[in-house]
Amino acid sequence: MATDRLSMAGTDENPLGIFLRDRRARLDPVTYGFSSSRRRTPGLRREEVAQRANVSATWYTWLEQGRGGSPSADVLDRLARALALNPVEREHLFLLAQHRPPQVRYEAPHGVTPRLQRVLDAMTYSPAFVRTVRWDIVAWNHAATQVLGDYAAFPPEQRNSLRLIFGNPQVRERMTEWESDARAIVAAFRAEIARIGASRDVEAFVAEMCEQSPEFADMWGDHDVRAYGEGTKHMRHPVVGPVALDYSVFAVSDQPGLSMVVYSPATPEDAVRVRRLVDGPAGSGVS
Repeated sequence: MATDRLSMAGTDENPLGIFLRDRRARLDPVTYGFSSSRRRTPGLRREEVAQRANVSATWYTWLEQGRGGSPSADVLDRLARALALNPVEREHLFLLAQHRPPQVRYEAPHGVTPRLQRVLDAMTYSPAFVRTVRWDIVAWNHAATQVLGDYAAFPPEQRNSLRLIFGNPQVRERMTEWESDARAIVAAFRAEIARIGASRDVEAFVAEMCEQSPEFADMWGDHDVRAYGEGTKHMRHPVVGPVALDYSVFAVSDQPGLSMVVYSPATPEDAVRVRRLVDGPAGSGVS
């Protein structure tokens, strides 16, 4: 029976209708204020979904039958709410209905999960941290504390890469290529907030940075954009001297407002320096 159902689903020419019916059948009527009596099938009825989405019951029926045409983004958003879809299911709904993902909708992250922190901690000799789209540093590992600096020494509002780069003299001194690195970071920050749909959410932060740092204001005014997916960071550590670190930036699944930045020694000599810092006394400063 299960094989027959899979076979039928694989050959159906209305995948949107299949998805809508499947998600409708998973909802408990009582949870959404409907009676559970006299129902021949599980889940909500079509007219109940239509009512929750504020669309015509006839049109919704046609949509499940493959006759409703192409729904607008607004209607798809209402259907997603009516069917209590999670972000992944909402994206899948848009892909089925419009053959493209929905417009980016930024939501401020609420921190990292214990599982993600364990991933950070497992990277013994790879400094790593997680940052928000505003470049607030919200989690880090022991290697980051020893090599990059002790973020815990700062109050949460100061644990921000841009604040540190433009407002902390010790950080600036440790950056051997401050000018080029700072410009690259500002350009990457501009590109990232636009891509994630967070430009308006960070307006006040950008205004504050422009007021506090003329150099940031000048670089922000250039309107440069660039990717910041990977590269090499050169720094001057007060204990071991020059260190080169290759870095890669990874998106955190299901949390588009978070990115994980992972560093690794660029050369065997750098690996020796990193191991010395991680295994030895605490590092100093932040970069």
